[in-house]
Amino acid sequence: MTMAKDIMHEGAQWIPMTETLDRAARLMRELDVGSLPVSDANERLCGIITDRDIVTKCVAVGRDPAECTAGELCEGTPRWIDAEADIGDVLREMQEHQIRRLPVIERKRLVGMISESDLARHLTEEQIAAFAENVYAAR
Repeated sequence: MTMAKDIMHEGAQWIPMTETLDRAARLMRELDVGSLPVSDANERLCGIITDRDIVTKCVAVGRDPAECTAGELCEGTPRWIDAEADIGDVLREMQEHQIRRLPVIERKRLVGMISESDLARHLTEEQIAAFAENVYAAR
């Protein structure tokens, strides 16, 4: 059985919710990623911010990324998956909530991330097509 920990990319890093968006953008560049999980004061997942969030919710509305924090952009209930979850559960979670990146948690700590490219390497063509249809379908 293929589990979340088998397909995730390791080395994902939190960014504290109090960190500024200019620092988040620099960290994204350093890590070569387009999103970062955001942690609260107890190092628990409180959201995810993307490079697009920084542009559309901060820069494009005239806010200063050096003053706006990662926590200010977090919206809704953060989604995650346990490292021991089956790949079918990963797929359902991402499809059901129309998300493209999923943090992987083990013993209440971030251990990796699953992205669309991680799925593409482990799914059949039919599964990939169903995923794309469900995640990208207009609601």
